[in-house]
Amino acid sequence: MTMLKSPTLTLLAADLESGRTNARKLVDECLDRIADKSGEGGRAFVHVDVEAAIEAAKAMDRLREVRAAPSRFAGIPISIKDLFDIKGQVTRAGSRALDDSPPAEADAPVVSRLRRAGFILIGRTNMTEFAFSGVGINPHYGTPGNPFDRARIPGGSSSGAPVSVADAFAVVAIGTDTGGSVRVPAALCGVVGFKPTQFRVSRDGAIPLSTTLDSIGPLANSVACCAVADAVLAGEPAVLPARAPIAAFRLGVAKTIFLDDLESPVATAFERACSRLSRAGARLVDLPLTELADYPAITAKGGFSPPEAYAWHADLIARRGAVYDRRVRERIERGRDVSAADYVRLCWQRSALIARIDRATADVDAVLAPTVPLVAPPIAAFAEDADYWRLNGLLLRNTAIVNFLDRCAVTVPIQPPGSAPVGLMVVGRHGDDRHLLRVASAIEAAIAETAIAGGSVRQSHPQR
Repeated sequence: MTMLKSPTLTLLAADLESGRTNARKLVDECLDRIADKSGEGGRAFVHVDVEAAIEAAKAMDRLREVRAAPSRFAGIPISIKDLFDIKGQVTRAGSRALDDSPPAEADAPVVSRLRRAGFILIGRTNMTEFAFSGVGINPHYGTPGNPFDRARIPGGSSSGAPVSVADAFAVVAIGTDTGGSVRVPAALCGVVGFKPTQFRVSRDGAIPLSTTLDSIGPLANSVACCAVADAVLAGEPAVLPARAPIAAFRLGVAKTIFLDDLESPVATAFERACSRLSRAGARLVDLPLTELADYPAITAKGGFSPPEAYAWHADLIARRGAVYDRRVRERIERGRDVSAADYVRLCWQRSALIARIDRATADVDAVLAPTVPLVAPPIAAFAEDADYWRLNGLLLRNTAIVNFLDRCAVTVPIQPPGSAPVGLMVVGRHGDDRHLLRVASAIEAAIAETAIAGGSVRQSHPQR
């Protein structure tokens, strides 16, 4: 069987178990697509582990033949962001500044967990250098073109990750999310992305951007795929969230900041999605969330990322700063001017805002908002610095709030067929990740069902 254009983990697991396909076929198909010179493989990946992937596929097929596969997903190809240690490889984080670093001596814990489940690492995906931008442009390794329109940005910082999923180079991509770096590219490229509560997944063996905000999550073609991958990453049994009708959930529509200055396609898609959820039985309520009016002032000096990134990068910039992407280096160097008092005050203000938002959202299962307030702009729109910074701020505006509040969130595609991708962000409570995935799965199914009933389709494969 040939791998579907939009494959899901459960469908491929069933095909593997039935013998309709095998790991070697899946890997070979992915490698062929990546190697196609007319496609985005050369820009979506900074390294493709051809020999290791083939050998791993052979091993998984042999194990399955003797009923010893480590999981039902053994043999399925995945991609991983160029931010994680893989034994024997240099971790470059999308940069040239780490070219002279020694190869990693051990796999990062998330890599080890994926291997133990039998997933096959097909390669390392491209990214914004050192993960410090929501745009996805990389002057060192090229910029992957958006699957909807190759002249548009893919979003960042996990830029190669959604392209690897949308173009069927991999079934799941593993990214990181500090201010939206899973959800922004997932939304702009029309796939599902999940940002967990930070503590849920070990960040050891990953180059940090902000130790306060960094989190690790999957991108895939369905919420169910993300739920399985998240469980593996967290060291839990790889199970799907329990099914529930959308009518079981009370959903809050965020008002403050999240709905400001939406582009017309985003506003229309968001309104349509809310209407469809309401018709399907969801209980939607408006949430003013006026507490968030304080957020811009609290983060006016850049928040946690600049000072925490500068602490890690100071020596490397002194040694190899000339080879950094200038725009990335400038953002990092902003952290040099943040005082200890500024940083401590930011911690206090964050804690207070988290408590206030927790009280304001206590009566809803999840909060709804557009993932990104605009559709993917053209790559050419970022030529001038002023436009780059303005658009980068807009791309990250909604998602970064969730990281600051240390919550979990899923983005689900909601655009009409043939239109530029738009994401619906579903935000859960701190630590309530599995419940959020259950809510998001019901939302995904309800939107797909009402879209089909209305003669419109563009959705992944809910709960499959």
